[in-house]
Amino acid sequence: MPQADQGVSKDRYLFIPRTLIFIRCGESFLLIKGAANKRLWANKYNGIGGHVERGEDIQSAAERELLEETGLAAKISLKGVVTVDAEDLIGIGIFIFYGEFIRGELISSPEGSLEWVKVSDLNLYPLVEDVQLFINRIISMDAEDPPFYAHSTYNKDKKLVVRFKD
Repeated sequence: MPQADQGVSKDRYLFIPRTLIFIRCGESFLLIKGAANKRLWANKYNGIGGHVERGEDIQSAAERELLEETGLAAKISLKGVVTVDAEDLIGIGIFIFYGEFIRGELISSPEGSLEWVKVSDLNLYPLVEDVQLFINRIISMDAEDPPFYAHSTYNKDKKLVVRFKD
């Protein structure tokens, strides 16, 4: 399709792509505690990830973010796609990846500190509000399952509401 026929318009719903990666080692997941000076999720635990840069495909962006923020290279696969209604005409597309830790040395990152957190202890940590939902969904999946889909919105109290498509 020619570029002019792509139908891009500021009057349409715009979508900002991001990646979110969960790496597992035994009964623990690698999470990053946001640096205290971060504008978003300061002192909260999240998966690894970030924005997709121009010219990148989603998988390459996830692999780059994983390497930049952890020093790890891992075989990761897409496990879910979540749309988030951030504003009336702007949304976030989160592509959620999962992989098993094989080996490597963690590096420090200005994004925050890395920590292996046991699944059984997740409720003891200040998590970004949807992290535990996504980890639980990943744990419940079989290796051959297709990716899950979800839609996130904010209610009148500005609380995040996540609805999975089943």
